Amino acid sequence: MQTSYWKLQKNSENKEAMEQAAALIKAGEVVSFPTETVYGLGADGLNPTAVAKIFAAKGRPNDNPLILHIAQKEAIAPLTTGLNANAQKLIEHFWPGPLTLIVNKSSIVPDAVSAGLETVAVRFPSNKFAQDFIRACGCPIAAPSANISGRPSPTNAQDVLEDMQGKIAGILDGGSCGIGLESTVVDTTEPVPTILRPGGITYEMLTEVMGAVEIDPALQGDKNFKPKAPGMKYRHYAPKAPVYLFEGEACQKLPEVIAKALAAGKTVGVLCGRALERELAELVEKQQLQLACWGDSREQLAADLFYLLRDFDRTQPDVILAEGVDESGIGLAIMNRLRKAAGYQLITLQNGSLHLKNSATLPEFMIQ
Repeated sequence: MQTSYWKLQKNSENKEAMEQAAALIKAGEVVSFPTETVYGLGADGLNPTAVAKIFAAKGRPNDNPLILHIAQKEAIAPLTTGLNANAQKLIEHFWPGPLTLIVNKSSIVPDAVSAGLETVAVRFPSNKFAQDFIRACGCPIAAPSANISGRPSPTNAQDVLEDMQGKIAGILDGGSCGIGLESTVVDTTEPVPTILRPGGITYEMLTEVMGAVEIDPALQGDKNFKPKAPGMKYRHYAPKAPVYLFEGEACQKLPEVIAKALAAGKTVGVLCGRALERELAELVEKQQLQLACWGDSREQLAADLFYLLRDFDRTQPDVILAEGVDESGIGLAIMNRLRKAAGYQLITLQNGSLHLKNSATLPEFMIQ
């Protein structure tokens, strides 16, 4: 398949590009488009045949539901049997923006979108390119992230090309995404709103508006459930090399572990903040150490995380060691993505020794 490509211009309607991309959607094809979070892989959300092409392009399991993207608040009405007070309040405060709501679906929503559930995920993105594209299509756009299933999500069009060229009909290039992590997903069908996936709208922001908000226990890694939202069940965001995520006090052991891994002849990728980067300055001169630093800001880490993980696939280290962050604010979403990227290979410190959760055996270079 020939993949069309349009470079969008800021402060422009991009009328020709939007019309051409929308014509492909109306013909039942798949087009990637930018949002404020990550790039989406879009198709007509009311056309099951078109939606099936999303799953085929990604290699995505069909029991993983999709999000319907709309371009005005009122467009949610036909997609649901009704909105309760919680949903209405969240819409009022956070739309348009990086917040997806789980609502009871209407009969026009295909099972292919909802993975057979009686609920559907809906979002109104704030990105102008996304809004213009959805309006041009004239239908809700079903869209997961525009990557091969399991890989880090794309935050620029070149990463979409890397995964999707020849597999989809078109790509709208709107530059880099500002937030860099997928939207927060909140289930509004229960009495207390529940976060199913953390994102740019944080727990603290939600509780300030809603009061009581719960966090779904499935975020701790239990895979024995039917997912109500995208990204809950399967390993995601994973580069090719194994990732080990150091949490809490275990981060203090990272310089020692890195030195031992280098001494064992391993090429080591390190994802870390500025303080650890300075501590590793002498080791950086070794060619087998590949350092990816996000600086001093967790917001910057959120924006850069998927790009940094993808970059490790280009440099191909033997192993990736990641420094965890505090889970307040955007940190909850960052750690959610890192834990999935690591396949829940989480390193903690117990009685002064490193411990690997969910496994009895540490890698040899971590044994003290």
